[in-house]
Amino acid sequence: VQLQASGGGLVQPGGSLRLSCAASGSIFSVSVMAWYRQAPGKQRELVAAIISDGTTSYPDSVKGRFTISRDSAKNTVYLQANSVKPEDTASYYCSVIIRGTQYWGQGTLVTVSS
Repeated sequence: VQLQASGGGLVQPGGSLRLSCAASGSIFSVSVMAWYRQAPGKQRELVAAIISDGTTSYPDSVKGRFTISRDSAKNTVYLQANSVKPEDTASYYCSVIIRGTQYWGQGTLVTVSS
């Protein structure tokens, strides 16, 4: 399983961006697709998750600002981030869980700064 993330970059506070993550390889029975982030000196944290029935989950820090979605036909998961804040600055990682095994993509850096 390979995960290719894209869409990171520099964005101003209050702005928006969309991250994409395309999955390839043995993509069968994906139970969870998710985005995590890790800021310098901090632990990796869950940002958004979507399970096979479409249910989504967000921590309070991004709820109402971030939206996770997926295109099953393209095996792609998206993260729409609106009203971004400087504290959203981090490397963002996509992840999928397939039959109990968690796979990770490479990080894409998001910097929120004026």
